[in-house]
Amino acid sequence: MSKPVLRVRTAILSDVHLGTPHSKAAEATHFLKHVRCDRLLLNGDIIDGWRLTRDGRWTKDHTRFVRRVLTMVQKKDTEVVYLRGNHDDFLARLLPMTFERIQLVEDCTIDTPRGRYLVLHGDVFDGVIKNMVFLAHLGDMGYALLLRLNRVYNAWRRLRGKEYFSLSQAIKARVKQAVSFVGNFENQIATLARDRGCIGVICGHIHTPADKQIDGVHYLNSGDWVETMSAIVEHEDGRFELIYFKDFVAQFPMPQPDAAADDADTAADLPIPAALAAFTA
Repeated sequence: MSKPVLRVRTAILSDVHLGTPHSKAAEATHFLKHVRCDRLLLNGDIIDGWRLTRDGRWTKDHTRFVRRVLTMVQKKDTEVVYLRGNHDDFLARLLPMTFERIQLVEDCTIDTPRGRYLVLHGDVFDGVIKNMVFLAHLGDMGYALLLRLNRVYNAWRRLRGKEYFSLSQAIKARVKQAVSFVGNFENQIATLARDRGCIGVICGHIHTPADKQIDGVHYLNSGDWVETMSAIVEHEDGRFELIYFKDFVAQFPMPQPDAAADDADTAADLPIPAALAAFTA
């Protein structure tokens, strides 16, 4: 019996951060296993080259995610577009590149029944990353520390029967400078889309999922697979939907941890860390 799937035209994920202990790669893989799409957009920071060259860790779950993407290309006739992010900037020297049904690009536009959308990761509007790379790396280390504290804090909450609570999202929602940064980022991205003649824009980078109108431009942010675990899909009628994994898994439950992996539904293994080392050397 074939497993139930969500059939859409396009699926968009960003900020999976493979190579870090905080990546929810297993959940992202489960999402892709239950989605059938003509086009998959991996909108930046899929592989975290910053952490892998510093203190990152590549796990079997991370390899399974890559296998799932390759399986979608090989068996499901899915076109995959991988857009460069700031954490996977080792790809910059390869862009643009096309092989088989996989493209590596800086940004792109997609045509939908409702109009054209600009797709980009969004780090070009982050002044710290663009002009002060050293500070960007310090900020990344601080964020990693915050995520470690978040894990300990939520382990304590689970013991007390409480729901998951995101420290980083709470900080972003309460600190004035963080709120201002997110607002400025969204406005700049929307302006760029309008200047390029697009009715909407799809981005990632700031780990803040969104689906809203900004001065007549449809602004979409796919969020991340570190904390929020969210993605965007385009339905056949051109309608976009922001999907949270907590809702998705209610319809498509994850198997038990000890369940056997479906080897028939995976592609050949890849020496990803070795390949990354070659790119970043």
